[in-house]
Amino acid sequence: MDLHAWAHRPAEPLQKSSTGLLKGLTFSVKDLIGVSPWPLRASTQAPLPHVPDNPVTQKLLLAGATLIGKTHMHEIALGIMGMNPVAGQALNPLSPNRISGGSSSGAAITVATRECDFALGTDTGGSIRIPAALCGVYGFKPTYNLYSTQGVLPLSTTCDHLGTFARNIHMLQLVHQAILGERPLHLSWKGIKVGLWNIRDWVSPEVWETTENYSHKLQRLGAQVELFDFQVPTSTYGTIVLAEAAFTHRAALEREEKGFSEGTLALLQQGRAITAVQYLAAMKERNMVRQDLKGLFHRYDVLIAPTVPCIAPLLGEDSLDLPEGKVPLRQAFLRITSPWSLLGIPVVSVPLPLRGLSVGVQIMMPHGEDTRLLGLCAELG
Repeated sequence: MDLHAWAHRPAEPLQKSSTGLLKGLTFSVKDLIGVSPWPLRASTQAPLPHVPDNPVTQKLLLAGATLIGKTHMHEIALGIMGMNPVAGQALNPLSPNRISGGSSSGAAITVATRECDFALGTDTGGSIRIPAALCGVYGFKPTYNLYSTQGVLPLSTTCDHLGTFARNIHMLQLVHQAILGERPLHLSWKGIKVGLWNIRDWVSPEVWETTENYSHKLQRLGAQVELFDFQVPTSTYGTIVLAEAAFTHRAALEREEKGFSEGTLALLQQGRAITAVQYLAAMKERNMVRQDLKGLFHRYDVLIAPTVPCIAPLLGEDSLDLPEGKVPLRQAFLRITSPWSLLGIPVVSVPLPLRGLSVGVQIMMPHGEDTRLLGLCAELG
């Protein structure tokens, strides 16, 4: 069955080395990552700015990995559904009548279906973590700019992160080693202070129960767990991302035939209307929240939270019934994941099975603690 994952699948894959740490492994990249001589279309019919080759992709090729193709995404990465006007809605490999999540939909699907060993995606507000959780794989959003976003079509230069998908933590560690040269760790949870984000009303009861059960597992490994509260102004992320997205695509927005789908164009026009005063106020709010985050990490070594509010929604659903009431789908997902992109800290989404489908838990540490974060996750198996 075609799950609408592949944007470009050439007969001849790209291979630059037959030796190296990643010898024998295959990967895919999201179709906003520059790879010569392949096209870059970002799952849109709109004209795009030029994007050079991405150095992280080149490192992986030189480390012996083979690139087998480029994957579809939510149009220009501006959404979490996995919808675009080129291929339509990406389908969940665990249940094709449900969404895959996005925007890195194809990347998550190609790993979940074992068509490749790992994948490169991007995460601006949850675009790695959401599809990873819904498709049942691991997703890693590193510290901001740890993996170079040069040669990646921007959505938001403030919030864009290049990251990875894999079916296990060992693979994420191996790719991390190939990119940065840091040897993998295997760390104990004994004595680790863990804060669990108290968002019970933002997720379904079964997701909260699954998350709490996971926190109990950490306690059995020796961690101390307690609830914490944390607020991010809801408009901060949207103001920054939409304003920066409109700037990236300003040339297309000037054209009579812009080429974007109706929903994407509406969001870009919204971003175009944001004033400099509003944008600068949002950046100031972001800096204030970063100070609050520093306070959290004085209290805790690790933060955890649900990755998604529910199992993958059925195709066509646009809102969720949660303990607090009915919530628009985009808002329900992004408010859980976007704060951590806005703040630039490293996050691993660990898949958690639920009713034959999948959700996830986010595990987070301070800026620059990526190798230690992966090392703690390795202890979890």
